[in-house]
Amino acid sequence: MKQTEIINQLSDAELKKQLFLSQGIFVFVSIILSLFFFESFFDWLLYFNWNFHEVLIYGAVPALVIVVIDIILIWTVPRKYLDDGGINERIFQKQSISFIFIVALTVAISEELLFRGVIQTVFGYFVASTIFALVHLRYLKKPVLFISVVGISFLMGYLFEITGNLLVTITTHFIVDFLLGLVIRFIK
Repeated sequence: MKQTEIINQLSDAELKKQLFLSQGIFVFVSIILSLFFFESFFDWLLYFNWNFHEVLIYGAVPALVIVVIDIILIWTVPRKYLDDGGINERIFQKQSISFIFIVALTVAISEELLFRGVIQTVFGYFVASTIFALVHLRYLKKPVLFISVVGISFLMGYLFEITGNLLVTITTHFIVDFLLGLVIRFIK
């Protein structure tokens, strides 16, 4: 059975529950892997640098560029090439701004902890960025979406590579997801 068919069988409430469950699994896996790969669980703290300038320049600015590019794609590329099976619309349409904020923040933190905080620090930039892209399975048969996710994945991996700061990639990820969630909510 295709992923789209499975997702279409879920109610909106079940889909949201699955979203938060998957993010919880990412956090759980991050914690377990960190216990194996880091000398101390608190080694995580080394990857959180509260440098506002760095977070703004390397986190927020690239995120805004990504969002602008995505909006241009939405306006110029036929919908069939950007359709993710309606999952994002089901998650974000008809939702409050606070719910979109919570989803975007949850996803940004959980995915960046796992992919940059653990996988990239242990296995490297290429492995983490590739796995991140592949986790977004629903995009594999949509070349425009898949290329976009691969590009974003490698960009965020690069941002972590040059800054070593999870707050940078969490900020980038959050802003992209939050603003595109708002686009889906208010514009699409």
